[in-house]
This record gives sequence, C-alpha cells and structure tokens, in this order.
Amino acid sequence: MKQIEYKSPEELKILTNKSWNETAAVIKKLKKRKPKNLDNFVHRLHHEAFDEFDCLDCANCCKTIGPRLTDKDIERLARHLKMKLPSFIEQYILIDEDGDSVFREHPCPFLLPDNYCMVYESRPKACREYPHTDRKRFYQILNLSHKNCETCPVVYNIFKEITRANW
Repeated sequence: MKQIEYKSPEELKILTNKSWNETAAVIKKLKKRKPKNLDNFVHRLHHEAFDEFDCLDCANCCKTIGPRLTDKDIERLARHLKMKLPSFIEQYILIDEDGDSVFREHPCPFLLPDNYCMVYESRPKACREYPHTDRKRFYQILNLSHKNCETCPVVYNIFKEITRANW
C-alpha cells in the first residue's frame, strides 16, 4: 500500500461518498462469500499502514467520534483519574439515544492539544481496538468499517485496496 496521507474528516467524507456505491457492492459480495483470505489481506494492509502512519498526526477518531463505553471502561477511567465513580459519570458520561454510555463532549475530553491521550493506559476498549482493521472475521464489520472510512485515513485506504482487489 502506498504512503497514507492525513485527510480531514471533511475530506474523507467527500471521498468516501464518491465511491460509496462501488464499495457497497464489494461489501455485499464479500459478506455473501465470506472469503477465507479476507482477514489475511486486510491484516497485511493494516500492518503495512500502521508501520508508516502515526495516529498522533491525525486523531480524527478522538476529535469526531466517541467510543461506546462499557461499565469496565467507566470504572477503569474513574480509577485512573482518582475520581469516585458517581462523580466521574456525572462529569463525563451521557446515555445516548441507543442507551449506550458515551462521553458528553467531542472532541474526547481526554484528548490533549498535541493529540496525545491523557488516559492512554486506561483508554476504553473501543479506543484500544479502533479502527478494527486487525480483527478476525472482518467480513462481520464491513459496514461499520466502511463508515469508518469517513474518519480514518488508514481505513479509507484499506477500502480502496479491498475495492481494487478482484474478490
């Protein structure tokens, strides 16, 4: 995969929308076929990309989307910040329209000006796993990952490669 350049969420959204139908057709085919080598293909692209791309130059995910927080995430964050759980929840957590716990504000309240995370060691599971391009059975999250093309330059480039491949 060629060198990945930083793109803003606005740029990524435009680019993703331009190729939406073509990518959606490939996704539909992949979900139906569930190719055994898809994970290996995507994982190779993931590792190649992150060998070169530094998330600290980007932080689009931290600036624009929020993780769904588990009870364990909330407890770990409160402990990390040496806060009592009710105080942490009152200050940082909101229950969204789907009933999920999320951060009250965007960008992430723990994102520092230099794009470092002030709670990195205790960050939520969703943050640890993002952008999910190294997980097993990638075909199961193709739609979510396609949506992540609007946020993450690496995911956008991985999907360009997926679309180019003859599946």
